[in-house]
Amino acid sequence: MNPIIYHTDVAVIGAGTAGLAAYRQSIAQGASTLIIEGGPYGTTCARVGCMPSKLLIAAADAHHALGRLHAFGIDLPMPATIDGERVMARVRSERDRFVGFVLDGVNNIPAEHKIRGYAQFNDAHTLTVNLESGGQATIHAKSIVIASGSTPVIPEILKPAGDRVVINDDVFSCPTLPKSVLVLGAGVIGLELGQALSYLGVRVTLLGRNNGIGHLSDPVVRESALNIMQHSIDFQSNAQLESVERTTHGVQVNYIDDAGQAQSHEYDYVLATTGRTINLDNLNFKALNIATQPSGVPAFDRHTLQIEHSHLFIAGDVNADVPLLHEAADEGAIAGANAARLAQGQAIESGHRRSPLAVIFSEPNIATAGCMYRELNLNTTAAGEVDFGDQGRSRVMQVNQGVLRVYGDINTGRFLGAEMIGPRTEHIAHLLAWSHQMGLTVTQMLAMPFYHPVIEEGLRTALRGLAANIANKNVIAPVCAHEVVGD
Repeated sequence: MNPIIYHTDVAVIGAGTAGLAAYRQSIAQGASTLIIEGGPYGTTCARVGCMPSKLLIAAADAHHALGRLHAFGIDLPMPATIDGERVMARVRSERDRFVGFVLDGVNNIPAEHKIRGYAQFNDAHTLTVNLESGGQATIHAKSIVIASGSTPVIPEILKPAGDRVVINDDVFSCPTLPKSVLVLGAGVIGLELGQALSYLGVRVTLLGRNNGIGHLSDPVVRESALNIMQHSIDFQSNAQLESVERTTHGVQVNYIDDAGQAQSHEYDYVLATTGRTINLDNLNFKALNIATQPSGVPAFDRHTLQIEHSHLFIAGDVNADVPLLHEAADEGAIAGANAARLAQGQAIESGHRRSPLAVIFSEPNIATAGCMYRELNLNTTAAGEVDFGDQGRSRVMQVNQGVLRVYGDINTGRFLGAEMIGPRTEHIAHLLAWSHQMGLTVTQMLAMPFYHPVIEEGLRTALRGLAANIANKNVIAPVCAHEVVGD
């Protein structure tokens, strides 16, 4: 069978969040565009990421909140009954609903613009696609957007556990809740799913390394987060996994705990949340002879998404820059528009990049906005903080734990960023990211309205402390630290 041959202005590899945004922007620029997808339609967020995890977390939070009722003088028959099948049925049902919205968008793309199959590079302008329907297609494109995403990594040490090793993709397809899970990795996914499963009655052990927790870098916030999470679930934050072995009914796990003691326990499953690898090698990217960084990602301009000075653009999780949905959508739009411009002989343009914002939907929330602690020049940066333990509204609602730290430049008074763990900080983080993007000073932020009594009054407390330290030139540290980036 002779291969089908296509000629197009722009080819987009991947129909996830970044790829769909790239396709739409390329079409809007008037460029002929093809979008190629070999896997199932439906974004990572909708199918196996943000939305199903929040559905599981919502069920967990509802059950966990029952534990606070006694403090309010309300007693219910305890323990509450958790029907694992019903919990997971709702997760799948609502997940499928969200995926359906994405599929509606894909279905609106003309059939002649969609190619089903896995693509590989022949050269910088030519792709070969092994079609899902059989045979091959050759695509000649003036510009190509790579939006092929990433894949969860399963460490070699877990391989002996065989089918008892799962990734987050697998969790949401389970017909019911397991009885026990060992979670490896204290990043976003490990914290969210580990805590949620624990709150739903699953016996969970979470193994971290080097006392890291999420993406936090401020030592004060990190210490608070470690203390809170270690009282929330069985979290060994500086553990050493020794070995795993498949058993008749699950997997035997041997590890060294935080106290240096050897532990051996059996679990139904091991959930690997130790990171993701970019989907680039499977595209035969090496055939292009484009140098890559140690991360495996080629050098690219994050404001144009162009790879070096080529006709290639890279967007979304595959570029390992900021693997978040809103960033993937922005990157896809920038890459698609620029790919179309280049294909049409026009100059590419720098796109708008938003101030950094990241949230972990643990209880309480962990979040960062603007510059993180590790990115600051501590010689010229002051800090302010609030401990939510005594914050009025937080105490009223029995959610009074955590700490918020805000940073500002002692020379300009400008707000630089924040790290936090605390009640409903997903909302506070938004306010701070907006302030950062607008380039506000701490004085301007304090001039904004703060109602009483609300959790945001805690933010005002932190900003007041920051303002005082800026006025008195009280920097975080008297010695040189890291260069300020992203500002």
